[in-house]
Amino acid sequence: MESVADLRAECAKLPHSQETFPFDPTTLVFKVAGKMYALTDISAEDLSLSLKVKPERGEELRAAYPAITAGYHLNKRHWVTLRLDGSLPDDLVRELLRGSHALVVAGLTRAAREELGL
Repeated sequence: MESVADLRAECAKLPHSQETFPFDPTTLVFKVAGKMYALTDISAEDLSLSLKVKPERGEELRAAYPAITAGYHLNKRHWVTLRLDGSLPDDLVRELLRGSHALVVAGLTRAAREELGL
């Protein structure tokens, strides 16, 4: 995954995913039920993607992949930033994107999940 178009296409496959620009015109934030699960700067020369992870998974990922660092301007314990420079396997990026979405969905109230059919 090396382009904003690729990210948008992957996120569009996830149930109830929404694209928003709540911070500024270049920070694309993907949300489910109004909760952020991914973000990227669409104007950046070097594409990166920040995602939510379980803290222990974040530690494993940062140790295993130089292109994965603590979440930039986010809670370092619960977020990681992936540098999408081609060094990370696409399957891993997709898995982490789906996992971030799933973590946010799991954090919703039962009523909110039922309302969305999740």
